Amino acid sequence: MTVRTQTVASPDLAADGLAFFRWGRIGDTLLVTNDAGDWLRLSEAELADLLAGRVVAGHARFDDLQRKGFLREGLDLDALIARVAQRNRHLRRDAVLHVVSLRARRDGDMVEMNPATIEQVIHFALEGLPQTVAFEFEADDGEPLRAFELLRHAIELARVRNQRAAGKTLRFSVLTNFAALDETRADWLLANDVQIVTSLDGPAALHDAHRAWKPGSRHADVVGWIDALHRRYAERGRDPSQWRVDARLTVSRQTLSQGRALVDEYLAHGLRTLHLRPLDGVRVDPRTWAAIGYELDDYLAFYRQTLDYLIERNRGGADIRERKAAVMLTRMLTSADAGVADMQSPHGAGTAEIAYDVDGRVFPSGEARLVDAAGDPFFVLGHVSELTPEAIARHPTVRAIAAASLLDAQPMCAECWNKPFCGISPVRTFATHGELAGQRPDGAEHREHLAIATHLFELLAGADAELNAILSRWAVADPRLAASLRTAAVAP
Repeated sequence: MTVRTQTVASPDLAADGLAFFRWGRIGDTLLVTNDAGDWLRLSEAELADLLAGRVVAGHARFDDLQRKGFLREGLDLDALIARVAQRNRHLRRDAVLHVVSLRARRDGDMVEMNPATIEQVIHFALEGLPQTVAFEFEADDGEPLRAFELLRHAIELARVRNQRAAGKTLRFSVLTNFAALDETRADWLLANDVQIVTSLDGPAALHDAHRAWKPGSRHADVVGWIDALHRRYAERGRDPSQWRVDARLTVSRQTLSQGRALVDEYLAHGLRTLHLRPLDGVRVDPRTWAAIGYELDDYLAFYRQTLDYLIERNRGGADIRERKAAVMLTRMLTSADAGVADMQSPHGAGTAEIAYDVDGRVFPSGEARLVDAAGDPFFVLGHVSELTPEAIARHPTVRAIAAASLLDAQPMCAECWNKPFCGISPVRTFATHGELAGQRPDGAEHREHLAIATHLFELLAGADAELNAILSRWAVADPRLAASLRTAAVAP
């Protein structure tokens, strides 16, 4: 679906009686939305009545339009402001997620962060204002557990320093491909409440095809550990709604024909969130793209079919959601902030998320660090030993990212009906288009988010009681979605 100027036959515009809203067409109906995330479907005649000032007491849509803040008459401005503030609470906090690269590739070799640098990272992260601080440990080869002693030192140091001074709620996660996981390390991770995130691309043939350069079946190793870890969580009496392995995936050209098999594979191993995301220039070099890339329209057809099958399985009693749909539904059906930096306006790079390279250089996000690894140092903010949280928030690069991702200030985005439910990553736009803002109507994220939102509103329009319950359950902010705060994939 493309965004374009819409017209409705109306002889007069009664602007003085209207509160602010945007509108667009979805199928045979018109959708009006506002900055609080309130929305209503209207017929062509009803929108014409609204614009012409004919929606007054006694009109069939008066109560709905007044209650949701589309009319000035009886507008509860304080309640509207409160809803807008709730949806934008991310603007009032410092960085929550700290992405720490324990191992990175340098001139063909893997090098580790040294203990002095990890101590500086921990000190810096606990220095900020947020009461909840999340650490996510990763490595360029997908296995930070090869630096297990460094990982353990970081977590133990963070807990000690937090007890002495900070008093914050700490969360830890590790993005691992299980290549260096063993029984002892698994026990330590579970005993220390470290959330485990891995990569599962689908059934064995698909997963192993993505990792054909590795000996043996990586799929067998991954699902074996997923099943074993789920058993250990159960043995420890952990709440399965919060303590389970999370998995992310690479959607290649091969994946596009296997959406149903992908969902079935995730369900077979107790996974409850599917993280679908198209490939882009941040993570894939041109030579690889030629082998596994695809057109966005092909991905969107795959996404729609896979989402519909997810719903079918939920109707059959399964409990699994798609992550981006869940974020959008949270915004469509609640006033909550889903807490996902990738989908915020302005974008959370440098404000909700900060990333650290092995040498202590600081970046506004994990994806920004990948841009540097590809040879462009544009997003380097400085060294962790020289920065403060305030300096990062005021850094020209972070401010430029915020300006480029503030949808209210971007042409097309400011007028788009999907603005309350969308978010654009300037880092990704820079990697794919060479500039922070890009041409929004042609941008891949714009087209992806508009297509997903359109399909979700189509589903809501025709939903029966069971489907309403499923989509409402997805919209309840999953603490595991909010804890991850981003959509970065684990390296194969």
